[in-house]
Amino acid sequence: MIRALSLAAALAILPLSAASAQESPADPEASIEAAAEVFEARMEEFGERAELIAADETLSEDERETRIAALWLEYQPAVDAFTGVVSENAGLIAEQALAEVDVDALVADALSNADVDVMAMAGGFAANGAWASNDPEHMATYGLMADYAMSQVDDVEVDLSALEADLAALEVELAEMAQDDAD
Repeated sequence: MIRALSLAAALAILPLSAASAQESPADPEASIEAAAEVFEARMEEFGERAELIAADETLSEDERETRIAALWLEYQPAVDAFTGVVSENAGLIAEQALAEVDVDALVADALSNADVDVMAMAGGFAANGAWASNDPEHMATYGLMADYAMSQVDDVEVDLSALEADLAALEVELAEMAQDDAD
């Protein structure tokens, strides 16, 4: 009996193994896709067979459940094989995706766009572990600090827009002066 079950399991895994062996390891997505197609067909077959058992009115409810459970044992190796193919290739997919990411460029970009004052404030927050406290006084203090930091950011944005307006006015004056000198 055990040999028959082992043979049945080997036959159930055979289509998945063949599908994954046909694909090159250089294309893990194709390996997963091929295994998924075979797995889907096996699960559709299981569903059809399970529906026939469930619809058989000559069987008691317990007999139906027992037969469907036995049927599932026949298809369980297909689930395990598909899970194995996905597990085996998911790491390769992640590795290929990470190989295309230039981490140094991402870090350089993030650092070049970082506001030094905000970074210093964040460093202060990180250095002081009190922010993680549930103490209501700490929460109120850090709320006030966050409000202050946000008001400083708003002030900087307002100051920048005022400076841009002043710069535009100066450019107009310089252009007029240059025109007067030319005449």
